[in-house]
Amino acid sequence: MADSAQRSRSGTHHAVLAGFLGWTLDAFDFFIVVFLFDTLAHQFGVSKKEIVFTTTATLAMRPIGALLFGLLADRYGRRIPLMANVIYFSLIELMCGFSANYTAFIILRALFGIGMGGEWGVGASLAMEAAPVRWRGILSGILQSGYSIGYLLAAGAARFLLPLWGWRPMFWIGALPALLALYIRTKVPESEAWKQHRAANTGQVLRIVAGEWKRFAYLVVLMTFMMFLSHGTQDLYPDFLKEVHKISTAMVANIAMIYNVGAVVGAIVFGHFSQVAGRRKGMIAALGLSLLLIPLWAFGGGLLAIIAASFLMQAGVQGAWGVIPVHLNELSADAARGLMPGLVYQLGILLAAPTNSIQYALHVRFGYQWAIAGFEIVTILTLAMLLWLGSEAHGRRFVRNPQSDAGGPAT
Repeated sequence: MADSAQRSRSGTHHAVLAGFLGWTLDAFDFFIVVFLFDTLAHQFGVSKKEIVFTTTATLAMRPIGALLFGLLADRYGRRIPLMANVIYFSLIELMCGFSANYTAFIILRALFGIGMGGEWGVGASLAMEAAPVRWRGILSGILQSGYSIGYLLAAGAARFLLPLWGWRPMFWIGALPALLALYIRTKVPESEAWKQHRAANTGQVLRIVAGEWKRFAYLVVLMTFMMFLSHGTQDLYPDFLKEVHKISTAMVANIAMIYNVGAVVGAIVFGHFSQVAGRRKGMIAALGLSLLLIPLWAFGGGLLAIIAASFLMQAGVQGAWGVIPVHLNELSADAARGLMPGLVYQLGILLAAPTNSIQYALHVRFGYQWAIAGFEIVTILTLAMLLWLGSEAHGRRFVRNPQSDAGGPAT
């Protein structure tokens, strides 16, 4: 019995770590482009607007990955599709470093979006199904914080490696996540919840999701505004700091590393808070923090004020996001948990894909400060309303006849 409990705890740790590392490395591969807007525009002889559009292309393709890898995860288990996904997006990222022109680059960034879209849903379902009920909130925050750590690593690479190596190696090192597939193969156990609730065929998975269309539609709308929140406060913020505050590229990278530390702290703190107060209240509290910070974040002056505001802003933004993995998995049907959380997540990305282009266009007309501030005020207030009117399944168990929380993964 003791050996079984120890194996269960070890399996939980490995599953959460695999999901965390996958999302961290995926985010690094996405965010490295944010620090290369000017460099890539010069390299390919196009406008910065066209390089910004490559992030839109990546985001827009993510639902395809969520659908493909999510269906595979519900039919054949979480591990093998997750391994295939990691290898796929690693190879595409490697190829981006060999792009000879803008056309090749944007095609590869779109293909990368398929891999990025598949990783989150499969990794999150594997991790949340392995996590003990009482630890789900904080482990959800840790899992989602991988996104911010990936952003932090991208900022560090831009700060310290880009000046020495140039832009192409920034993508070549993106091939390293392929090694994660070996870790998943040797250390991560298959999900017990998947074994118990495995669908008979792909059609059954799709019918289950279709039968919950009202909840599915609500979650897609929720995730669309969550994407407005995260990408609207992150993707163009380095460019905002350069253009409005005339901060050097090196200092912008330093600031990005600092506010991503705030994001990690927020994800873990509010993820844990959601375990006590409930998922929706935890997210609304985090949104309240971000709303209070907008005046200083968008209009504040002075380097220290900017650093403090951006740190706390991302603590709130990613604090709300830290609850998302557990919230979506608890609201999803047992036999479609590989597909449903990831697909609503990525359809939200599809609908919010023009975020960067919209904000960039708004800044031309209204100025950068009012563009990002106004966009986020509307986003936060809408999110708070959606959460208040919505539902949750806090503490729902995923496995029949679970073990005690004190032992194995009582999920």
